[in-house]
Amino acid sequence: MLAYLLLAAFPVSTTLSSAPVDAAWSMLRQGSLDSSAERRAKAIQALGLITRNREAEAMAEKALNEPTSSVRSAAASALGQIGLDSSAPKLRSILNDKDINVVLAAANALYLLKDPAAYNVYYSLLTGERKGPGLIQSQLQQLRNRKEIEKMAFETGIGFVPFGGAGLEAWRRIMQSPSMPVLVLAVQRLASDPDPKSGDALAGACSNKHWQVRAAAVSAISRRGDPALMKALVPLLTDPDDTVRYDTAAAIIHLADVARRRKG
Repeated sequence: MLAYLLLAAFPVSTTLSSAPVDAAWSMLRQGSLDSSAERRAKAIQALGLITRNREAEAMAEKALNEPTSSVRSAAASALGQIGLDSSAPKLRSILNDKDINVVLAAANALYLLKDPAAYNVYYSLLTGERKGPGLIQSQLQQLRNRKEIEKMAFETGIGFVPFGGAGLEAWRRIMQSPSMPVLVLAVQRLASDPDPKSGDALAGACSNKHWQVRAAAVSAISRRGDPALMKALVPLLTDPDDTVRYDTAAAIIHLADVARRRKG
């Protein structure tokens, strides 16, 4: 029902309709306050799709104070993707977090923001020794386990992240299907193809039966930055998968920002 009402308020010719954007912000705000830490983390992680946006930055910065480490990690990761230098001081402040995943997420975010504080953590990753703020001795011990490093790197965005707010568990589920990695990879690559047919293909992928492909399509459409594709995202605000819903909300907000900037 929500999707129907939003589509009715969002004709093809109107890329700046406030209805889906307001609904998207409401969904992300509610998600960030959800009683489930997993849902809070997904909602906060999705904010990373809303690049250069002050409100997204403020929400993610607030989540850095969350008691649950997975939410703090998601917040740090999102801030790196949002890409505003003003978040660097708060990211530096959590380099002494007791959870190493939070530290690694903050380091990756600072690296994306070109802040040299990130190098202290990477020095520790390479040498196992402390250099400035970033890792305590017990965390350095963890770094001697290479499999643990790979897992943490994936979960905190240092390595390859398949799409949007999905993390390690999502990737494991993708790999259970032989064809799924190929589909996800194809969707990702089409994000940068200027051919309008590829944009149409991404819009079509939003109705794929697999939630992983739908989530990949949402992320790709957001990165493509074409407000004309926003209409394909609106129905996914009521998707049965919460990762898809939160990523869709963030992508809609981002595309609305793009449309406003282009309009001048």
